[in-house]
Amino acid sequence: MSETSQDRGIDAQGLTRLADAAQSDPSTGHKVVRARSVWESGFRNQNYVRSHAPVLVSEPHQLLGDDEAPNPTEMALSALGSCINVGLLANATHRGVTLTTIEVELEGDIDISAVWGVGDLAPDKALGITDVRVNVTLAGDADEQTLQQITDQAIAWSPVVNTFTRPVGLTASLTVA
Repeated sequence: MSETSQDRGIDAQGLTRLADAAQSDPSTGHKVVRARSVWESGFRNQNYVRSHAPVLVSEPHQLLGDDEAPNPTEMALSALGSCINVGLLANATHRGVTLTTIEVELEGDIDISAVWGVGDLAPDKALGITDVRVNVTLAGDADEQTLQQITDQAIAWSPVVNTFTRPVGLTASLTVA
């Protein structure tokens, strides 16, 4: 017997309660998320979120790292893919669709010639990922049109997709240790 999305721990009733609460009081959805990144050595950083074990982020050899872990850009793409996956499963569950396969492949284009502000600093330099291509593979007990609607809804409402596609305010401060 094949494993389905319902077998993998999605709580459909919990999803409905969460959605109902957000609809009745949208302020319940406003949260602050936190992460802390601590330099270890070279271009290695340990990243801490809530009480989870740290996640190593490094750079590949071509960027002078030890290639022991994904780099920050790869982690950003991974976060994007994970967020889309969550949205796909939530939307399928909400519609009563059982998914047997959910896979999101991502690739992005980036110009790294600025070398973190010490390389090519041309004033018109496009920094960061400039284009992302997302390929979603779904299988389940729904027709292609329904799976496309689930995909479109997940993409449209993904917090991380929207972080990638709209301007985000950023402030930085310095604490001298």
